[in-house]
Amino acid sequence: MSYELIAIMMFSSMMLMLFTGQRVFGAIGFVAALSGVLLWGVGGIEIPFANAMKLMRWYPLLTLPMFIFMGYILSESKIADDLYKMFHVWMGPVRGGLAIGTIGLMVLISAMNGLSVAGMAIGATIALPELLRRGYDKIMVTGVIQAGSSLGILVPPSVVLVLYAMIARQPVGQLWLAGVLPGLMMAAMFIIYIYIRCRIQPNLGPVLPEEERNVPMAEKLRLLRAGLLPLVIFATMMIPFVNGWTSLVESSAIGALTAFVAAVLKGRMTKEVFETSVRNTLGISCMFMWIILAALGFGAIFDGLGAVNAIESLFTEQWGLSPWMILILMQLSFIVMGTFLDDTAMLVIVAPLYVPLVDELGFNLIWYGVLYTITTQIAYMTPPFGYNLFLMRAMAPPEIGLRDIYRSIIPFALVMVLALTLVMVFPQIALWLPDYVYNR
Repeated sequence: MSYELIAIMMFSSMMLMLFTGQRVFGAIGFVAALSGVLLWGVGGIEIPFANAMKLMRWYPLLTLPMFIFMGYILSESKIADDLYKMFHVWMGPVRGGLAIGTIGLMVLISAMNGLSVAGMAIGATIALPELLRRGYDKIMVTGVIQAGSSLGILVPPSVVLVLYAMIARQPVGQLWLAGVLPGLMMAAMFIIYIYIRCRIQPNLGPVLPEEERNVPMAEKLRLLRAGLLPLVIFATMMIPFVNGWTSLVESSAIGALTAFVAAVLKGRMTKEVFETSVRNTLGISCMFMWIILAALGFGAIFDGLGAVNAIESLFTEQWGLSPWMILILMQLSFIVMGTFLDDTAMLVIVAPLYVPLVDELGFNLIWYGVLYTITTQIAYMTPPFGYNLFLMRAMAPPEIGLRDIYRSIIPFALVMVLALTLVMVFPQIALWLPDYVYNR
């Protein structure tokens, strides 16, 4: 049996198990272990064990529970509520100001948590009711919440980029820094779109009433201090790392400890907040570790088969595709898979094939990690089956239907496609900051 046929059978078996509702790590790990035994006999049993040891020795993995714990502490202690109150007061006089402030809220939530689902949950529960109550267009603000939550896996500390780093064997710190400028650029593009749209159609984002804008300066400054607390925590964590004073793991510990201390000083560290944060941190961390372990086993089978070289030969020699055409086809495949899979599932399914192929084609794997994160978020919001669309429907109030959600995301998805194109055409948007920090 040829290597290409074995690879096709492995992918087909894995996809079939996923469609039957099996857990991602279970489907991938089972196919990897079974394939190893069938291909190499009893020696194939060593592959999962060897990769488990590799996972346990991967020191940067310690950042994962630290950053997840930091995010849950800040969200469960309602520090995110202070953020929205700050944006509410300071951005209220601007047309579309609360929607613009919501994008700013999402950027800061992303810097606190690193998960897009967290941004979606906070935006849908805190920002969406306030925007609707103040007469904002329901279709536009629904798109704002979904687009803003997409920044969660791009702006550091992105948990998904930690997973990509492990599978692609790339430095987590460089990947996080590579996501900073593209993430801020995308947020700025969302803000520009909202501002222009509300200037053209003022009814979409009315200014706050005069009585709500007449807030004493002392109160505004108090809200500003409270709202900027997450930024202070983020700076406390990232500045030592960027300047080389601490390692990535040490910075993650600083971030988690600073968030805990901030919640204690504000009198919000209750027993319930602590228990919920620890329980959720443990659950998500274990889930990611199982997924990484399964992906490493699956990738080891592919390395042993030499399937990547065979597929590269098929694309470049037999089909005559250029490296850029192959890269674009990869991105389109993410769009298709994103209609029924989440970002981690997509990554662990295709990473054993795509990551080595991207490297063989001569592309930068740090840059490709940024392309992957942007493309998967576009896929999340692509009708008719985008993952985020149904998540939004579950969280939205009854007056927002699925048709409204589909209509709301179209302009923001187009903005994201433009951002993806810019990063593809100008790789230094992603690579400048990590090059600057690591090559000084």
